[in-house]
Amino acid sequence: MQRVRVSSQQVAVQKLGDSQMTLSPKFKLAAMQSRLLDPFVETELSLRGDPLIPGLPDDIALSCLLRLPVSSHSAGKTVCKRWYQLFGNKERFFTRRKEMGFQDPWLFIFAFHKCTRKIQWHVLDLTHFSWHTIPQMPCIDKVCPHGFRCVSFPFEGSLFVCGGVVFDVDCPLNLVMKFNVQKNSWTVMKKMITARSFFASGVINGKIYVAGGNSTDLFELNSAEVMDPKKGIWHSVANMHTSMASYDAAVLDGKLLVTEGWFWPFYVVPRGQIYDPKTDNWENMADGLREGWTGSSVVIYGHLFVVTEHERTKLKVYDMNNDSWKTVDGPPLPEQICKPFSVNSCNSKIYVVGRNLHIAVGCILRSNGSEKTPSFSVQWQVVKAPVAFCDMAPSSTQVLFA
Repeated sequence: MQRVRVSSQQVAVQKLGDSQMTLSPKFKLAAMQSRLLDPFVETELSLRGDPLIPGLPDDIALSCLLRLPVSSHSAGKTVCKRWYQLFGNKERFFTRRKEMGFQDPWLFIFAFHKCTRKIQWHVLDLTHFSWHTIPQMPCIDKVCPHGFRCVSFPFEGSLFVCGGVVFDVDCPLNLVMKFNVQKNSWTVMKKMITARSFFASGVINGKIYVAGGNSTDLFELNSAEVMDPKKGIWHSVANMHTSMASYDAAVLDGKLLVTEGWFWPFYVVPRGQIYDPKTDNWENMADGLREGWTGSSVVIYGHLFVVTEHERTKLKVYDMNNDSWKTVDGPPLPEQICKPFSVNSCNSKIYVVGRNLHIAVGCILRSNGSEKTPSFSVQWQVVKAPVAFCDMAPSSTQVLFA
């Protein structure tokens, strides 16, 4: 059983690493850019005494310039040769930011056009609230965006896109693609052992786990595998106790929770499995947990929260001690956020991306209560997306630091 979810203001959208300069002939511009981006030019200019900002030591000036949003880089490159050096090479810029401890959260949204099905990652700088795009994934055309599974390593600035399915032939994929923020580029990694779509995924102790999903002809899988990104090799782990496609998954207390999800109408109670990498063993999910898991989840403060998709109700949180769900105090999800949803979190904030890529940012507050059963409340605010995104729908959301 599976569940497949297919379903203002004008803001400039920048492309990371793209220059807006247009000069002719083109080969002269290319030669000039190649020379200006040569790292030896930076050393030469520095030794010659050309300051980054007149009147300031270079270390202080660099600290200031590394705080500029990407939307200002095109203009910054026209100031002088040293600024062109800094802003013209995104890998160098973000490497210097990381070296100096400047890392801000960015929201990466894997979206698709509702009519053309064209897929594209859109990025929201959560500090300056400016939008960007990144290069296209090295992926074949006519793929179902919901068939992929995405995981990320936020503080390393990398995300992985795994699996997928081709629309026309229902053929699952075993692709693995990695995006690196510092390099602003994609890398094709070693393939998964098994081609799969609509499966579970999660990161535990720096390793990527995938489980279940659909194989060829929509047969459900019970196999699972793991990859250490540093080694790039997939290994099989214990099979699930049942074959199932995943509706949602989460990592809680070092374990991978996989839910089959509700399939409308509610004829059958969904199945759920929990994997413990310490014992390499699967166990059945508690009844209350799987029956109340009716939406997309995030883990905040070590607790599982769910944004339901069946009706506009309030955020809810799972009480592990009583195997029950509690309503989170505060207003329901804002009406501007329409299905389909894509959910992720960072620190104590939850990000719910809806149709047209409007985003609800929920600040989760931990109220007074016992250590085992704390109370929570949420306050929402809406970040509207550019009008250009009016026909876009989200498939996955990841938070990375850049």
